Amino acid sequence: MTAERDVLISECIDGVVTITIDRPDARNALRHQTMAELADAIEEADRDDTVCCIVLAGNARAFAAGADIAEMIALDGPALERHPRTIAWQRIWRSGCPMIAAVEGVAFGGGNELVLSCDIAIAGAAARFGQPEITLGWMPGAGGTQRLARSAGKSMTMQMVLTGDAIDAQQALQAGIVSEVVPAGGALARATELARRIAAHPRAATRMARHAVLESFETPLSEGVRAEHAAFRALASSDERNARMRRFLNR
Repeated sequence: MTAERDVLISECIDGVVTITIDRPDARNALRHQTMAELADAIEEADRDDTVCCIVLAGNARAFAAGADIAEMIALDGPALERHPRTIAWQRIWRSGCPMIAAVEGVAFGGGNELVLSCDIAIAGAAARFGQPEITLGWMPGAGGTQRLARSAGKSMTMQMVLTGDAIDAQQALQAGIVSEVVPAGGALARATELARRIAAHPRAATRMARHAVLESFETPLSEGVRAEHAAFRALASSDERNARMRRFLNR
């Protein structure tokens, strides 16, 4: 790694940490160093009991423009199998902390896959989303075919993946890639507002609820409902749940 940092990490304020990709001259391309720093920052936040939500951000021009092609061209299939870059993605996906993407500018390739790895995404009106790997004779490799299909459905996913064409923020909203579109420049403020609302709730409850929703994409309905009810029962023994319920009843 170089001495120059690719990722900036804020202090934890109101239970929220903001992690910002900071490679403006490269449109925040996700080089190997960037991926390692992102994974480190997310893992550190996940371990911190004071952190209840993470916001991922870029800059006005780019959330992240994809992988660094100059690095990727040097990697063949066997090299990618256990490359630190591949492991960094897996580390990011293992996080138990809710994550919100604040997207301005482009989110292409790995940048879009990073958005899809988050639990909520807020887009500025000028944001654009795409999986252009096919134009380089390649394809998405960090969940771009799988998470995108679960959000946008077969037809939109096929169109984006097989043509490499980008979509705008309103199309991304209609496709379920983002949950809100705000005026350009406003994504970070709105994402932070939502993150603070999430962080105001009990940490155990938000993490269990997040996990239960994610399980809906991984398991049959009957298994998912059983897992949900198991978490529901576990939280019934939570001191914080009982205290909040008593406060509600005594209002």
